[in-house]
Amino acid sequence: MPDASQVQPVNFALQGGLVLNKSTFAMQPGEALELINFEPDIEGGYRRINGFSKYNTNIVPQTSASSEEVLMSTFFNDNIIAARGEKIFRSTSGSTAWTEIDSGRTSAGVYTFEEFNFDNNLKFIVADGNNAPTVFNTSFAATDVSASAVAGAKFVASFRDHMFYAGMSSTPQELVFSKPFDEDDFSSGAGSGTIAVDATITGIKVFRDNLFIFCENRIFKLAGSSVSDFTITDVTRNIGCINGQTIQEFSGDLLFLAPDGLRTVAGTARIGDVELGTISTPIQTVFNDNIANSDGFRSVVIPNKTQYRLFFSKSGVTEANTNGVVCSLRGQQFEFGKLQGIKPTSTGIQVTTSGTTIVHGGADGYIYQQESGNDFDGTAVNAKYRSPDLSFGDAGIRKHLQRVLVSYKPEAAVNADLFLRYDYEDPDSPRPAAYSLSAADIVAVYGSATYGVATYGGQTEPLLRQSVEGSGFTVALRVNDDGTSAPYALRGFGLEYQVGARR
Repeated sequence: MPDASQVQPVNFALQGGLVLNKSTFAMQPGEALELINFEPDIEGGYRRINGFSKYNTNIVPQTSASSEEVLMSTFFNDNIIAARGEKIFRSTSGSTAWTEIDSGRTSAGVYTFEEFNFDNNLKFIVADGNNAPTVFNTSFAATDVSASAVAGAKFVASFRDHMFYAGMSSTPQELVFSKPFDEDDFSSGAGSGTIAVDATITGIKVFRDNLFIFCENRIFKLAGSSVSDFTITDVTRNIGCINGQTIQEFSGDLLFLAPDGLRTVAGTARIGDVELGTISTPIQTVFNDNIANSDGFRSVVIPNKTQYRLFFSKSGVTEANTNGVVCSLRGQQFEFGKLQGIKPTSTGIQVTTSGTTIVHGGADGYIYQQESGNDFDGTAVNAKYRSPDLSFGDAGIRKHLQRVLVSYKPEAAVNADLFLRYDYEDPDSPRPAAYSLSAADIVAVYGSATYGVATYGGQTEPLLRQSVEGSGFTVALRVNDDGTSAPYALRGFGLEYQVGARR
C-alpha cells in the first residue's frame, strides 16, 4: 500500500569531526558542534574514548615532596622507566616494585629520551634540561655524558651514528654532536662538532633522512652523514614550534604545535608557511583559548587508531577540568574532538608484536595506562556529542519530529541519554525529556577485553528506533554520557518528520 503518512526521512553518517569555524547553516549534518571525549573512529562515526587505569599500582617514590610530578614515563628493555624528583626508577614487566637506577638530578625538567645502538649494545639516553645527559645500558648501569658543552641539554637525538644535543641554557641556539659511534666523545678532529642556528631551539627530531631542528620561529633540517658533509637548510623562517613535547611522527609526517595551531612539516614547507599549513583550522578557537595560558604541553600518538593526542596543562587547573585535543586521520582528512579529564605530566609508548601500550605520568606520582578501562581511574568519563542545528534545507518550515533512528556500535552495555533540542535551543521551544540510548545485549566477541552483558546472536551494530515528540524549524541532537558505559561508537542518525506550517 502507498505511504499516506507524509512522513519524510533524512539520514546522515557521522563524519567530519568537531567543527567550530563554520556557521550552523554551513555545517554538514554529520559534523559535530560539540564533541567531548568522543574520538573520530577509523571505522566510521564517533567513538566514546576509553579511560585510563594505573599501570603500576605502586606510586613512583618521591625525593622530598608529594607534589613532585612524574617527569618521564617510557619503556626500555621490557621495563617501564619513570623519573620523579631527583631520581629515575625502573619496574620490570608484571612487577609493582620500583628500583632506583639514578639519583642526584636536581631541578630536572620534563625528560627527552632516545634508544640507540652504536656498538652492538642497546642503550638508552635521557636529558632533563638541567643535569648531565645520562646513558643506561640493558643492565641499567648509569653513565653521565661528561662534556661540559652538553651539560643541561633539554633535547637529545641519535642521527647518522652521532648523538646530537640541544637546549643548553647557555647556548640555546646551538647543536652539539659527538664523534661517530660514541655518545660521550667530543674530541676535536674526531668527527664531532657544533652547529649554530639563528633562533632558540625548542626541539629536535629525526625523520627519514634528516634531523629536523625546531626553533621558536624557525624550522631547519640537517642532512648528510658526517661532519664533512652535514648541511643545514631552511624549512621555514616564519613558523616555529612552541614546545618540543608536541613533536610527533604521525601518519608519514611530523606533527607539531605552532603558534597558530597544529601543523605538519611537509605541509608547512610545501605551501610557504601560509595559513593552509595549519591542519587544525576547524577548531582554531580551541587552540586560541589554550595556547597562551597553558604552562605545559604533552602529546602522544596511538598508531593503531592513526590518532594524535595533545594535552594542555595549566597550573591551578584540576585534572577533571584539563582540556586536550584528539586528532584522527580518516582517509585524507584530519578530524578533531576535544578531550577533558586527562592531565599527563609525561607520556610514553611501547609497540610490540603483542600490541601497543600508551602510558602517562601524573601529578600525583603514579604511572597510568591510557586506552584501559571505562573510566579515568575511578572518575567518570563525561562525554558529549551535539549535532549542528538541522533545518533539512528549509529553516522556514516547521518540522514535527516522529522518530529518531540511531545507528551505533556498542562494545558492552551502554547507558547514555539522547536529547532533542529545537530552534537553536530556544528556551521557549519544546525541550523533551531525555530518551534512553541503551544496549544491554550485544554479541559476544572472542578476544575482546570487555564483554559486558554478552549475548550470543545479539547485534553488533543495533539500530535504535526511538519515537520522539516536539517540533521546530530546526532540530539538534545531543548525546550525553555520564561515564558509566563502556565505549561505543555513534555511526549515524536517521530522522523522520512531518512538514508543518511555514513561519
